[in-house]
Amino acid sequence: MSDPLFVGVDLGTQSVKVCIVDGSGEVVARASRPLVSTRSGVRHEQDPTDWITGTRGALGGAIAALAPTEARRIAALSLCGTSGTITVLDSVGVPLAPGIMYDDARASDLVDEVTAADPQLWERLGYRIQPSWALPKITQLARAALPVGSRIAHQTDVVAGAMTGGPVATDWSSALKSGYDLMGLRWPLETFERLGIRAEHLPDVVAPGEVIGHGSTLWASETGLRAGTPIVAGMTDGCASQLGAGALNLGDWHSVIGTTLVLKGVSAAPIHDSSGAVYSHKAPHDDLWLPGGASSVGARAITELLPEADLEVLGQSLATEVAQAPVTYPLIGMGERFPFVRPDATGFAVLDGVERPFESLGRGPRTLLAIFTGVACVERLCFDTLAARGAPLSGRLSSSGGGTRSRPWTQIRADALNHSIAIPESAEPSLGMAILAASAVRSESISDLAAGMTRIGQVVDPDPRGVAHMAELYAAFVDRLAAKGWLHR
Repeated sequence: MSDPLFVGVDLGTQSVKVCIVDGSGEVVARASRPLVSTRSGVRHEQDPTDWITGTRGALGGAIAALAPTEARRIAALSLCGTSGTITVLDSVGVPLAPGIMYDDARASDLVDEVTAADPQLWERLGYRIQPSWALPKITQLARAALPVGSRIAHQTDVVAGAMTGGPVATDWSSALKSGYDLMGLRWPLETFERLGIRAEHLPDVVAPGEVIGHGSTLWASETGLRAGTPIVAGMTDGCASQLGAGALNLGDWHSVIGTTLVLKGVSAAPIHDSSGAVYSHKAPHDDLWLPGGASSVGARAITELLPEADLEVLGQSLATEVAQAPVTYPLIGMGERFPFVRPDATGFAVLDGVERPFESLGRGPRTLLAIFTGVACVERLCFDTLAARGAPLSGRLSSSGGGTRSRPWTQIRADALNHSIAIPESAEPSLGMAILAASAVRSESISDLAAGMTRIGQVVDPDPRGVAHMAELYAAFVDRLAAKGWLHR
């Protein structure tokens, strides 16, 4: 096929996004559809059928924007999803349960038991099972008696199965929080037996970038995707953003400021962290690893507290006010996963020496400044935590996500880190998946493909005055966390 096109699908928290790109990474079509969550306490659910219908609509919309001859040039498609999001499917792929989302902690009371089932395995893999990870929830589902013929599926498996018309293998990136052994490349079935999890309820696992099926005739009639199009095993959304930014060389790092803050880097070996805040994905190339973590802070605070705000107007007024920013932890809801693990953590702001709930800041420029500086301080602490665990921070730092559309926020982050931040023209997770799809059908290595299909749009350098202000704020931030017992120095 001459001049092929590649499709990337991003199943996010708030929407399904689809992009279609050519071999140079130029986006030729894109579309999206919204997703709706239901939250109650520690529970967070979505309807898995919405993942399918949302993807069907977004993919159909993107393909409809192409000329018929262009649509026939689509050579492969890959998908990413939120890390640790699962559901249960019957034998033909129909969802039997709600989609249990990545930050749902309903099975937190099983964490100690899951950990005790094989502490040597988790130590060897370099991570600690967390309350919101998929494995405790899979244990809970298994003990509730999964129906005969049913299987656990990750978010992308549900949609890929709908595309192909039958069950598909999952990828080892999505399976990490389900307890997959990334070193032995196997499910630890002996360990799972102790938890009541049976092998027949688990999906097969393959490497990201491997073809797991082909688009069905039915899916072609519903979306316009040519029947027989290869469907390629994907990755989690954080890893997908890393691919989309071309951050694949040793020592490179990429941060995503979306609903939450996600950091991923490249190392020669997994990073071990007994606290569980840092864990390492296995890279799809060169036997490398992708260490990092996901914080619960991010742009969700803006969505919740300033839904109608004009961020450009408010943001421009903040440049001269950073020195007056309060110490904050801009967390909405309860529980933090990175840079430390505190299921009981809640957001706070220190005003006139008094610590108050973060939501008490109100709705105005001061709140936006507190979110900007608070997230920047959390990001700095994330990198300090990674450095303390031996992670190499020697390469390029890039960043993407909705938060990077605010130049004032990116400047504050660069000042807090005292490091330049490269903003790719597009580092959407969907672009990363288009690159991964290309790797399945083209002869180049994925790192070479990423280098040729990504480009940097701008670089934000730290400002010396801002660096000084943020250094003072960060020191006070760390002191406050230490006083609360959240951080041990």
